[in-house]
Amino acid sequence: MNGSGLFLVVSAPSGTGKTSICREVMKMFPDIRFSVSHTSRPPRPGEVDGKDYIFISRAEFEAMIARSEFVEWAENYGQLYGTSAGGLDTLARDNHDVILDVDPRGAKALKTRYPEAVFVFILPPSLEELKDRLRKRGHEDEAALAIRFGNAVTEMAEVIWYDYVIFNDKLSEAIDLLRAIYLAEKNRGKRRKADIEKLLLNRR
Repeated sequence: MNGSGLFLVVSAPSGTGKTSICREVMKMFPDIRFSVSHTSRPPRPGEVDGKDYIFISRAEFEAMIARSEFVEWAENYGQLYGTSAGGLDTLARDNHDVILDVDPRGAKALKTRYPEAVFVFILPPSLEELKDRLRKRGHEDEAALAIRFGNAVTEMAEVIWYDYVIFNDKLSEAIDLLRAIYLAEKNRGKRRKADIEKLLLNRR
């Protein structure tokens, strides 16, 4: 990435509170953009096209794959999800700060394309707590719950290569941690290089 924009890539298995954490941090910093993913699944009640997801048909999604228009994409539980390469390149070129909500597979693809991005993994306080949260979230039977839990544990094994980890035991503390990561990364010397040079050039 060129310029001063920061890409904050956040991953977490279902049930860890990732969406709530990201939403609260974005309220604190209204200029942060959210990378809206494309999906082939239909909208859920309350979801808004272009805000929560860009909802397209499976045929449209597959055509975009064929044209290499996604920087990353994956199929989860029978539905396709992906991040537009053109959309991200535009945000990077315009130096916007962006939060991206992607799984570890997508995060690896983003790391290749945007090596200066910052990668954060959110974990539950315990596996038992995660299982309880998953059970409370939906109306799945035990077999489906076991599959979702197993997938979550597999995803968590990827945490080792992320820059930061947040254990979401208390939501307010997890929000504070993501906020702190964002502020610290924004003030790295290399990201404030232009401001430093401006200061030194204006010395008397």
